[in-house]
Formats: sequence, C-alpha cells, structure tokens
Amino acid sequence: MVLEKVHRIVMEKLREEFIRFLASKNIDGEALAHAEQQLFAEWMQLFAQVHPKSFVAQKLYQINQVRRKYQLKK
Repeated sequence: MVLEKVHRIVMEKLREEFIRFLASKNIDGEALAHAEQQLFAEWMQLFAQVHPKSFVAQKLYQINQVRRKYQLKK
C-alpha cells in the first residue's frame, strides 16, 4: 500500500516535470498526452532515464514534428 502511494506520487511528479520540459520546447504536453497516449508514455519513460539534453538529441526530429501538431498556445 505504501509503495503504491509512493509510486503514484513519483509518477505524478515525473509527469509534471515532463510537461514543464515539453512547455520549454513550445509543446502542449497535456494535448499530446490526451491525443497520443502511447507516444507520451514512451517519451516520458525515456525522459525519466536520460538527461534532458540526451532526450532532445535522441528525439530532435520527432520533437519538431510534435511541436507543429501540439504547439503551446501563448
């Protein structure tokens, strides 16, 4: 029970951090998470494992495509 609660909290914090990261790349993370759940989950999993600069280096082409589809509204 305690481990489940800790896991949920950690995942919520990771999701918040990833959404902020996507916002820094001008991507609407909430829209992406809603529309492309599998892609969002895959990216978040990788984001949790590598440095943000490594993430960008690995996903640069895809980030640009996703930014065009889910551009953050200002």
